[in-house]
This record gives sequence, structure tokens and C-alpha cells, in this order.
Amino acid sequence: MTEDKNASVSNYLRAMSFESPDWIPCNVSIMPATWIRYGEAVEEVVLEHPRLFPDYRAGMFRSTVLHRQYSSGRWTDAWGTPWENIRDGLDSIPVEEEAPLRNWEALAAYTPPDPLKVTDLGDPIDWNERSRLVQETKSRGGLARGGLCHGFMFMRLYYLRGFTNLMVDFAMRDPRLDDLISLVRDFNIELVRSWLKIGVELMHGGDDMGMQTSLPVSPQAWRHYIGPCYASIVGECRDNGVPFHLHSDGHIVEIIPDLIDCGVSIINPQVRANGLENLREVAKGRVCIDLDLDRQLFPFSEPGEIREHIQSAIETLNTPRGGLMLHAECEPDVPLENIRSIVETLELSGCGPK
Repeated sequence: MTEDKNASVSNYLRAMSFESPDWIPCNVSIMPATWIRYGEAVEEVVLEHPRLFPDYRAGMFRSTVLHRQYSSGRWTDAWGTPWENIRDGLDSIPVEEEAPLRNWEALAAYTPPDPLKVTDLGDPIDWNERSRLVQETKSRGGLARGGLCHGFMFMRLYYLRGFTNLMVDFAMRDPRLDDLISLVRDFNIELVRSWLKIGVELMHGGDDMGMQTSLPVSPQAWRHYIGPCYASIVGECRDNGVPFHLHSDGHIVEIIPDLIDCGVSIINPQVRANGLENLREVAKGRVCIDLDLDRQLFPFSEPGEIREHIQSAIETLNTPRGGLMLHAECEPDVPLENIRSIVETLELSGCGPK
């Protein structure tokens, strides 16, 4: 960690490394659909709390342009997977019935996108511009970040095969699955190497590997098929001294130790699907936990319940040396008063910006 890093970055890195941060890094993510629903009313909350929203300026939400994944309609990504969205501001979902490799016969002629030329979503990549932004970020004391698309490994497999087909593939140990896995893994490794080459200091990746109460496949199947991919992808970062931040929705408790062994530095699990006590047992003090606070509580609770939830999470998972971050995602079903309670509780608990 260099001395010229700004206070938030320095604090973030110390929280990650268990080096006694000054505050618990936190982030309140107000989703596009939430801005669409509440507009100026939620902006008022944001403007009242500049500590948690230091980069927001009045009126910014009005100039937001929705990427196609958050726009209603249908589109196709760079891998050939069609997506549909029923409402502006919400995320798209893949169309399983039209997955490009729904029939294995299509694999022989299938060509994945070039990770050096186009993003998973289909946008062209200018690596010179990315390199310039990385250097600019470093020069002003920021943390230069690189990223893999949400759903970069496990989810990409069912984007290509369809979820039902993929579950059968795992159960039947279809040998063609190994070829598909290698194709997706190699794409990600090449992309990670390209980010590392231009000097990023932190890598992000999102891959929802859990369901509400379990993994969709057995832990043994995950370790056989997916674990080695993570070891290779995350290992590229670990071997180059670059931390890896992994987001994963759903129940993933059984494989958190595996992810730690792969070299994940910060893990972003959901609290309800995994349980505070389970996370304390498998992860506290072993890896930095960027806890995804309870999105299933936020829409239906009273503000007092939210305060209790956040305080309980801090008491259970924080350590004197750090190792805890908090993330609160506010979807449009969260009442405005609850969004206000989330923000106020985080501030009163001594949390600050990531």
C-alpha cells in the first residue's frame, strides 16, 4: 500500500488486509429501477449523506443512460445468448429456450468472442483507453480496478447451455462439458491477463453460484468442475499480487473455504442465504467479508428491524483488525423510509465509503 493513496482507498485496503481500518467500508447501491421509482425523493436521501455518496451531485440521476441490460426489450450478448427485460431499470435474464449451445451439436462450430476486442455484453474494448484510465486513477490516488462480467464462469455455462441442460450435464458427467468449461475458463484467463498487463490493482468478478438454501450442484461436483477454473482465474491475480473481489449470490457456505484456497481476497456473500453464524464459522478472520445485507428483509421490515440487522452483522463478523465491509442493495420494492434507515444506520455505526 503506497502512502499517496487517498483515505478511502487506504482504509479499504487495510480492511481487506486486516490492518486495522479506521472505519468499516460500506456501499449503498441504489439500483436504476429505484431511481426511476423515487427520483427526487431518493436523491434527497443521497444528498443528505455526502459521506456515503461523496461523488454524487444534484441532478445526476436525470442524465443517467440505461445500458441495454437495464432497458426493457430483447438483446443478444457477444456469446450469442439472447436476453429479455420486462421493465426499464431492472436487469435482464437469459432466454433459456434459445441458449446458443442448447444442443451439443452446435459446440463443434461455436466460436467464443475475443476477450481482447469485445466485452461479454458486446461492447467494443479500447485497451489503450483502459490503460489510460488505469494510470489516471493511480495518479490521483485512486484504486485501479479491472473486472470480469457478472456471470463470468458458472453462470456463463448455463447462459450457453440453458440451466436445465447444464444441471443434467453435471449429473451425467457429460464429457462434452469439459470442453465447454475449458472454453469459458480460457476466455476469462486471457481477459484477466490483459487487465493485469495494464497495471490494475484490484480485480472484480461476479458469479452467482448459489440458490436460496443450497448450491445447485453438489459441493463435490463444484470442486470437480468449477473449483479448478477459479484456481486458475483467481490464481493469475494472486500470483501477481493483485487482490480478487468475488461477488456471489445465493447459498455458497460449503465452498467458501475452497474460494479462499483459490486466492479470493474479498468475498461478497448474501447474508440470508448463508446465515450470519455460518459466515462467522467459515469466513470470519480468514477472508475479508463484503457482506451483502438482507435484500429480502429491506422491502418488508420496519426501520427498527433494519437497524438491528445491520448492528447484528457488525457485531458478528467484524474484528478489531477489520476484515468486514458492508453492501446494501436497494431495489425498487424497498420503501423510501427503509432506504433512509439503511443509510442512517450505516453512518451511525461508523461505516464509511469504500
